[in-house]
Amino acid sequence: MPGGAPLAYFLTFTTYGTWFHGDARGSVDRTRNQPGEPGIDPSPSLVRHERDVRMTRPPVVFDFVARQVVGDALAETCAFRGWQLLAANVRTTHVHVVVVADERPEVVLTALKANATRLLVERAKLSKGSRVWTRHGSTRYLWEERDVEDACTYTVEFQDAASGRWERADGG
Repeated sequence: MPGGAPLAYFLTFTTYGTWFHGDARGSVDRTRNQPGEPGIDPSPSLVRHERDVRMTRPPVVFDFVARQVVGDALAETCAFRGWQLLAANVRTTHVHVVVVADERPEVVLTALKANATRLLVERAKLSKGSRVWTRHGSTRYLWEERDVEDACTYTVEFQDAASGRWERADGG
């Protein structure tokens, strides 16, 4: 890794109840979370346990309006904090953000999620105290210009992760 600060962060965070430990798409926990190291093995029984035993509320899936509200919150938070929002894509069950910030990525992630929750409660009529997000999220450091470009391209144009390949979000 180069010395100094990263050029940007690529952050991904998921909505509550939509991605569990043991999910075939991949997951990590507090002990298996280092870049390049394997995460938790796919486990249907672990997914069932997480879903059927640990969940205390219904899963959160954003509709069109909620996606717009979260997008507004991302832009508002970055403008207020003086961070540069390079790319963002709010999906029905997760959010991708590429951001330049002078804070640790965990601070950025927390601020983005908190402000998005606040605006969802204000504008989309969610109940105060609603649990919107899963704990933490993915915080990738982007050290090279090419990494920043790739993360922005993925965030804006490629969102077919379920197929295991990149496919343009606009179908092109």
